[in-house]
Amino acid sequence: MDRVANKVAIVTGAASGLGLAITKRLSLEGATVIMVDINEALGNTAAADIAQASFYRMDVTSEQAWQTLADQVISEHGQLDVLVNCAGIAELATIEDTTEALWRKVNAVGTDGTFFGCKHALRVMKPKGRGSIINMCSTASIMGAPLVFAYAASKSAIRGMTKSIACLSTQAGYGIRCNSVHPGNMETPMLIEMQTTFAEIDPVTAEEMSGIWVGQPDDVANMVLFLASDESKAVNGAEMVVDNATTITEGAVPMTGAAG
Repeated sequence: MDRVANKVAIVTGAASGLGLAITKRLSLEGATVIMVDINEALGNTAAADIAQASFYRMDVTSEQAWQTLADQVISEHGQLDVLVNCAGIAELATIEDTTEALWRKVNAVGTDGTFFGCKHALRVMKPKGRGSIINMCSTASIMGAPLVFAYAASKSAIRGMTKSIACLSTQAGYGIRCNSVHPGNMETPMLIEMQTTFAEIDPVTAEEMSGIWVGQPDDVANMVLFLASDESKAVNGAEMVVDNATTITEGAVPMTGAAG
C-alpha cells in the first residue's frame, strides 16, 4: 500500500474516467494527488471521497495556468514527483468532416495541454533531479481509425513529444522519466459517448463494437501506478500498451477474450 508513498502527483482530467481511476490508485498507494479538471462541480465531489487528494480547477490549454499550478505545488508541497497528463477530448469525424474549430478544440486540450504540462513539470522537477511524467496516449496513435482523425493526430503528437522529452532528460542528466500509456477501448464516459454517437450515425459499426473487448479504468491505473513508482526506474521513453493484444490481433478481440 505504499508504492508511491511520499510522492506528490498532478493528474489532469481527474474528475472522471481514467483520470479519476488513476487518482484513486495513486492515493491508495500513498501519493498526495492534485486533481486537475475544468469541471469544478464534478472534481470537488470526487476529491471529497479520496484520501490525500485535493481538487484544482484549471484549463489545461493555458500555459500561464500551468506555470501557476507548478509553482503553487512546489510552494505548498516542496516537490512534484509525478505528472499524469490525462486530459483529452474526442469527437467523431473523418478528415473530410473535420472543421478547423473541431481540430483546434481537440488539439488544444490534448496536444497543447500535454505540451504545457510537460514543459512546466520538467522545469520544477529538474532541481530535484527526479520525476516521472506519464502521458496518456491511445491505440489510436498506433493503428488507423478514420472517424477519430483529430484525436489520433493529437495522440500521435503526444507519442512523439514523450520520446523527445525522454531523450532530452537522459542525455542532459535530468533524472526525469517520460513514458506514454496507450489504452485500447476502456469503459469510460468518453467511450460510452462514442458508442451512443455510433448508434445514431452508424448502427452497423455500433453493433460490431458491442461484442468487442473493453477494458476497465483500473487496468490503465495500474500501469500508471507502475510508471509513477520507483519500480519503473529503468523505463523511459516507452510506449506501454494496455489493450489485451487488440493492436496486434487479426480481426477484433471478442469480449470473451479477456486475459486471465
